[in-house]
Amino acid sequence: MLESPLLPDLLYVVLVAGLWLAALAVVTPGTGVYELLALLALVTVGAATTVVAMNPWALLPVGLGVVAFAISIWSSRQEIWLVLSAVLLTVGSAFLFRREGGGAAVNPGLALLSTLGSAGFFWIVVRKVRMAQQAEPIFDPAHVLGLVGEARTPIDPIGTAYVDGELWTVRAEHPIPAGSGVRVISREGLILNVKPEGDTQGGN
Repeated sequence: MLESPLLPDLLYVVLVAGLWLAALAVVTPGTGVYELLALLALVTVGAATTVVAMNPWALLPVGLGVVAFAISIWSSRQEIWLVLSAVLLTVGSAFLFRREGGGAAVNPGLALLSTLGSAGFFWIVVRKVRMAQQAEPIFDPAHVLGLVGEARTPIDPIGTAYVDGELWTVRAEHPIPAGSGVRVISREGLILNVKPEGDTQGGN
């Protein structure tokens, strides 16, 4: 196989970048950009293995790193699994390429820097993305259902009412004069269906 001192380091950087992009593709699906870039990086590394000697056993920690990352997505101990995944992926990748005479071909300093960088990347970026996805929405229009507000304009059948500190477009089945109390009974998009506050009948 072709021996080049810099090629293993370069391939290692491309591989780690591909793993980072693949992780982003998993936690932010649908864009297509991360998926494409990750595939390009991993295919490039795969093609280069025809000219660079490999340690097949190094695929084991890489595979375990993928498993640890998958577990982190559903585990309540997400932080531990993310860091473990980053360490396994980068360390396994560092030993994936070997010199013709034996031994890891990737510069140890580069491997250490990449491992620390990957752990930080998984901890900060991937973890924050997952936390943001799992967080409750800050604005939820459904929270106004059942609340009482005040008609700011005549509602016949459309008007404006002040509900929970905000002005809303509202609709009522029967005319409601301005200044009257109204109760929210349902929502259609950003339009609230209301009825007079004292109306005990269901529906609008």
